Amino acid sequence: MIDLRLLRENPDVVRDSLTARRRDPSAVDAVLEADARWREATTAFESARAEQKSFGKKVAAAQGEEKQALLAQVKQLSQDVKRLEAQTAEDAAARDAALRAIPNIAEGAPAGLEEDFETRETVGETPAFEFEVKDHLEVAEGLRAIDMQRGAKVSGARFYFLRGVGAELELALTNAAIAKATANGFTLMITPTLVLPETMDGTGFLGEHADEVYHLDKGDDLYLVGTSEVALAGYHRDEVIDVSEGPVRYVGYSSCYRREAGSYGKDTRGIIRVHQFNKVEMFSYCSVEESYAEHERLLGYEKEMMALIDVPYRIIDTAAGDLGTSAARKFDCEAWMPSQDTYRELTSTSNCTQFQARRLNIRERTAEGLRPVATLNGTLATTRFIAAILENHQLPDGSVVVPEGLRPFLGGREVFEPVDR
Repeated sequence: MIDLRLLRENPDVVRDSLTARRRDPSAVDAVLEADARWREATTAFESARAEQKSFGKKVAAAQGEEKQALLAQVKQLSQDVKRLEAQTAEDAAARDAALRAIPNIAEGAPAGLEEDFETRETVGETPAFEFEVKDHLEVAEGLRAIDMQRGAKVSGARFYFLRGVGAELELALTNAAIAKATANGFTLMITPTLVLPETMDGTGFLGEHADEVYHLDKGDDLYLVGTSEVALAGYHRDEVIDVSEGPVRYVGYSSCYRREAGSYGKDTRGIIRVHQFNKVEMFSYCSVEESYAEHERLLGYEKEMMALIDVPYRIIDTAAGDLGTSAARKFDCEAWMPSQDTYRELTSTSNCTQFQARRLNIRERTAEGLRPVATLNGTLATTRFIAAILENHQLPDGSVVVPEGLRPFLGGREVFEPVDR
């Protein structure tokens, strides 16, 4: 969550961020009003408690009827203290709930909704095919690489099997991404895919995005993660970590699950929007001052992966209204999809500043004392990469050229050939 002190001292900064996100800025007033009630209740509680303590000496010095009268007052005062203490706790909970409903402060992101992004960079020329382009699923079916029909038979709509070269390609992407991350100081982690509510909530996924999350509620109160970011953020919950020597970096590999609520009719063909996929995710803890440079570094690693698969892409600065709850700023790498004549997101990297760490109580020690660290995340490879590779590297006979950067991870193979059976 955001810093309460910031909201108290600079409420207009928070209002401006909410306006940029296309949210109601009156949420700031709700927090301030709840905070005022808490302050008033706290003052009354502390005053009553001080008076209660002062009665001790009076009672000890009193005799007879005076003592009995004082004891009656002490009893009433004790009840008042308990009532005011409960009221203070109730007001604090109401204020904190209102504060948790406010997303991170958008920093530098373009104001507006999803379509109001800004393009930072465009890399590569969109290919001019001299034959009728197939979409990735049609190409994959010729290679016997993806089986959507049997995926639906086994698990329902938007599930699939990766088979043959489809499975090999995913493992090659995974290994290439892991090799890149570990060469740059990331510790490899294979993470849990089921997490506790406090972990999911701490990363900011149980607010407005709760309808995207699968929840096991039949006696297990656990959530299926949509990214290993969740588990990696919770890894150091309630800890003080040392980032004085630079960022603490992890790269997580996991299966991911998303309900894709509200996306019916949008990219539902093939493996662009599915309920289960695999992903290699970078995660970094650092000081908030370092986080801005670290954000650019994570984007740089993503650009290297995009170069490795050799597809045209653009980098967008995501509009504030399209940011997730925790992100202060987010950059996406969007690959060109020839069959759709448009770009589609392959990777994203977000600087969450101190938002997640404040909720998860992850701190660093500084000369001024303890304070929340910053957290950042970024995708290095995911199942969706396969779609971009198949579409951009297809040949007229249905075969697919293997991107040169992936060949070392595929035994040197240069072409995927169509399969007759």
